[in-house]
Amino acid sequence: MTEVQQPSQRMREIGVVQYGAPVLAEVARPFDLPAEREDAELTVEMLFSSMERIGQVHPFAKGMGLAAPQIGIGRAAAAVQPPERDSPAIVLLNPRITASSKDADEQYEGCLSFFDVRGMVPRPLVITVETTALDGTAVTTVYERGLARLVAHEIDHLDGLLYTARMRAGVEPISVEEYRETGRTWAYER
Repeated sequence: MTEVQQPSQRMREIGVVQYGAPVLAEVARPFDLPAEREDAELTVEMLFSSMERIGQVHPFAKGMGLAAPQIGIGRAAAAVQPPERDSPAIVLLNPRITASSKDADEQYEGCLSFFDVRGMVPRPLVITVETTALDGTAVTTVYERGLARLVAHEIDHLDGLLYTARMRAGVEPISVEEYRETGRTWAYER
């Protein structure tokens, strides 16, 4: 009989730090840009390399994000690949949410560092995020719906939080076997 490998074990094997590792509970250190430009570029390169490996073992219909702490780097960098494959990836350096809509919804989220379960997480439908460009300038971007959810999830990682910290009291994650949304896009009312 073949032993079924847990999704979290697959992620661990390709270099994704798993729940319980101290780096996931720490606030990531911001980059001093442009002075630390080379460090930031190297971190982003490592994020994209890891995302490439992850994408080869698991399909992501809702898009995918990865924060530097998830690959063992305690720096304030993350990357998000929108669900539309032809959309360019989003790089987040020193991101912080500066505004969020009162309108919110609750949807299942998964996490590469906590991959055996999915949890219902309330998030605002629109967020405004300020990041730092490699040249040190501030960049402000507005994200909506699924992309807002992905970006907020990654920013939480940089603040040392897993999505479980955002779940309503009394709501528990469900096993990935119970979860029925794999391979489907985010569901929003039209």
